[in-house]
Order: sequence, then C-alpha cells, then structure tokens
Amino acid sequence: MSAAMLIEALAEHRRRSFEESGQERHTSFNSPFRTHTDLHSGRRGRYSLMLRNRIYYGLKPFVPQFLRTAIRRKLAVRLRKQIGDVWPIMPGSERAPENWPGWPENKEFALVLTHDVESKAGLGRCRSLMELERDLGFCSSFNFIPEGTYRVPVELRQELTANGFEVGIHDLKHDGHLFSSRRRFTRHAARINAYAREWGASGFRSGFMLRNLDWLHDLDVQYDASTFDTDPFEPQPQGRHTIFPFWVPNPNGESIRYQRPTINSSSSGYVELPYTLPQDFTLFVLLQEKTPEIWMRKLDWIAQHGGMALVDVHPDYLCFDNAIATSREYPVDHYRSFLNYVNQRYNGAFWNTTPRQVAQFCARVTQDIAS
Repeated sequence: MSAAMLIEALAEHRRRSFEESGQERHTSFNSPFRTHTDLHSGRRGRYSLMLRNRIYYGLKPFVPQFLRTAIRRKLAVRLRKQIGDVWPIMPGSERAPENWPGWPENKEFALVLTHDVESKAGLGRCRSLMELERDLGFCSSFNFIPEGTYRVPVELRQELTANGFEVGIHDLKHDGHLFSSRRRFTRHAARINAYAREWGASGFRSGFMLRNLDWLHDLDVQYDASTFDTDPFEPQPQGRHTIFPFWVPNPNGESIRYQRPTINSSSSGYVELPYTLPQDFTLFVLLQEKTPEIWMRKLDWIAQHGGMALVDVHPDYLCFDNAIATSREYPVDHYRSFLNYVNQRYNGAFWNTTPRQVAQFCARVTQDIAS
C-alpha cells in the first residue's frame, strides 16, 4: 500500500511541478545581484508544495530504496522527453548581471566543486575524493549533515580545511522536513547555526534542494547553495534561470552596506550560489548516462558566456578502486575525466576556488554596486 501511494503521490507531484515550471520557464530575471523572490513565495503555492513534499517524505522511510530509485528512474526518463528546451541549458540564463566586473584575475569563468555527503559510505570516501581533486590541482567543499546517519570526525574536517578545502552544512537531518513549517525551521535554524560555529562553516545547502530563500536569513551563513539555473528533476523544480551568483537581501529592507563583513551573518543578506551543472545522481544514477559528455557540453556553454560552473558530486555514488558499481553508483572515472577535460581545454582560463571565496567576492561586488 505504501509503495502504491508513493507512486501515485510522486507522479502527481511531478506532473504539477512540471506544469508550474513550464509557466515560469520564459520568465527573465533582472540582475542576479538584485532581489529574487522565491517562485513559491505565494501562500497558495507554498502550502501546495509543502503538502506534496510532506506526503512524499512521510512515505519515503517505508518504501525500499531500490523501489524508490526505480520509480524515480522511470519518471526521470519520461520527464526528459518533455524538457529538451530547458535542460541542461536554460535559454536566457547566460545573461550577465548589470555592471558585472568579471571574475578575479581576468579569468573567463568560475569553476566551483561541491560535495554533499549523505551517508556513512559517502563519509568513508571523502579522503579519496579529496586526494583525487588535489592531485589534479582542484579544491572543493564538502557539505556534511550535522544530525544524519553518521557523525563527522573532527580529524576529517581539520584535514579537509588544512588542505585548502571547505566544510559546509548540509541541511540538519536530511529528512525532507526542514521547511515543513516556519516554526520548525526557526527551531532547527538555531541548531544549524550552532554547528556552523563549531565547524567554522560559511555555507549551507538544504536536503533535496528544498528551499525558502526568505527563511534562510535565520542562518548565520555567508552563502546558500540550494538553488540551480535549471533542474526539472528536483522536487522543487523551479530554477533561478541564471548561471551567475546573486545577492538575496533581507526582506525587511536592510542593505548590504550595514553588514559586518567579518562575520558569517545573513541578517542583512547572503549570496546565492546556484548549481549550474546537472547533479551526478541525476546524470549517472537516474538517467544512467555512460559518459560525462553532458557536463562537458554545459561547461563549454558556461565558459563561452563567462558564468559560474558549479557542480554537486556526491561521494556516496562514486565507485572507487575498480570495484563493481552498484545500481546507485557510477565509476569515479566519469568525474576524473571531467576534471581532466577542464584542465586540458581551459588551462589557465578558469577560477577554481571554494564557494566561500566566490561568495565573498560576489558580496564585495554587490557592495560596490550599491555604494
């Protein structure tokens, strides 16, 4: 009964979400450094989304993982046939912000590598992933779940930061309920902030990319990374339609010029860093792509327009050491091939740094424009 209910709820969710996304797909936003209201900020849309997600995430623990994956694959393949005009490239999202000064050191584009660690298995692969990137000359951020199914060793966090990598916060419990109510979010935000202080974290990304950008001002962070330019496969599929970061000011009208620049505070506003390359889970687990060609094609397009190529790669789904990949894993060579492609084709042309550094740069740009 639970499986049947899940299939019905998810199918209806996907159908309605795609229709809503289709209504928004031709919307053109102003400069990414100006206010962007959430597409679900309306009361009716917000409560409709909450209800659909509550049904799905309420049923999720009672349905075997292999069945959930099979359902998602079937729905993803069906959806892919309908979205060729907006995924993986959303026309119009290449427009640069007003008064955009370009990236530091006259780099053509920014490359931001991020990792959400969702399980104990993923936690055990973090060092291997760090070493792979470090050996190829890259740095990235690792986002950990504070109260998930694993505990993050202090030694691992210290080793990552000592090697020039970043540690961020990934949701609180990663159960799909963080945004189920305003009261719940306020209560959980206090705990997230405590972990951010303990870990020295500047950034946040929610589980399943669920979000309410106005509520995120409760978090003491410099940036959020829970949005995307276009990704109709997500539970909250409305994209931001830009391949550039943007500033999210506090709804009460406070200006960035009043923000204290030395603390991780979003009381005045924060930088939003949308991911602009498809998630690895979508490409290699749901759509079962056999090469990183889609990543490369999208990267070329972003580089052509001087945007930000931000990708979310989960160590949970990487298969290391020539092991046989499970149905929810893919060979690490896919990711290695992508990084080699970046180095070979764009050597010296891209700015690879941590999300924290990108957010600080964009906050300074925003302040300069506002002054």
